[in-house]
Amino acid sequence: MIGRLALIVLLSLPAAACEEAAERAAPRPAAKVNGTEIALEQARGAAGAGAAQALDKVIDRELLVQQALAARLDRDPQVLHALDDARRQVLAQAYLESRASAAAGSARDEVRAFYEENPALFAERRVYRLRELIVSAPAEMIDVLRAEAAKARELEELATWLRGRGAKFSYVGTASGLTQPAEQIPLAFLPQLARMNAGEIAVFATPLGASVVQLVHAEAAPLTEQQAAPLIEQFLAGRRRLETAAAEVRRLREVATIEYLGEFKRGN
Repeated sequence: MIGRLALIVLLSLPAAACEEAAERAAPRPAAKVNGTEIALEQARGAAGAGAAQALDKVIDRELLVQQALAARLDRDPQVLHALDDARRQVLAQAYLESRASAAAGSARDEVRAFYEENPALFAERRVYRLRELIVSAPAEMIDVLRAEAAKARELEELATWLRGRGAKFSYVGTASGLTQPAEQIPLAFLPQLARMNAGEIAVFATPLGASVVQLVHAEAAPLTEQQAAPLIEQFLAGRRRLETAAAEVRRLREVATIEYLGEFKRGN
């Protein structure tokens, strides 16, 4: 079966060149399993020994597939349902990717704006060594915890305070702290962390409670706009894919006729 990307390329060629292009794009066999060819492209993705291992995995899969077909498992209702579900998932994802590709590319101004709006990630980027407590607590406890953190000099003081109130918590990393660059830290945490000095403690609300962070050490490690541009473009492309997918699903729902049946039936 010709891959989706290969098919798009073939359809974009002039008719007179299709035969020549198809001949050049013909997959090269890397192995045969009971007469069935395994294309070299199926074993790609790693060099040297990695490629050989990848090929062996493809061969193992082909052996199992052949046995499944011999046992007529492809006619099993559950297998048919799973195959159809997988096919639909691939098609849906391919459609969303095609829509996202139409909006691909980040304008220079967009990259520069993101760079300037997030100095803690780029121009003022730091590498942090942090000690952290993950706390399971109700929302009303967070302000009290912040008040206690403002008085504490060490994370252990807060751990003792939490134990006394029966709150559940756990340490992250080692006793000396965990080293993380700015891009590995939740974006919501960065503005406050960027202003903190060594030894200071901050409390950040999370969906399940709070993250209590003590800054052990921070070292400046700025990125220029040129250095950051590929990272920003990758992030913006990912965000654009999510936005495009959400917008397209909303549009399709608006123009579609959708009727919920049985237990899923909804009132007007």
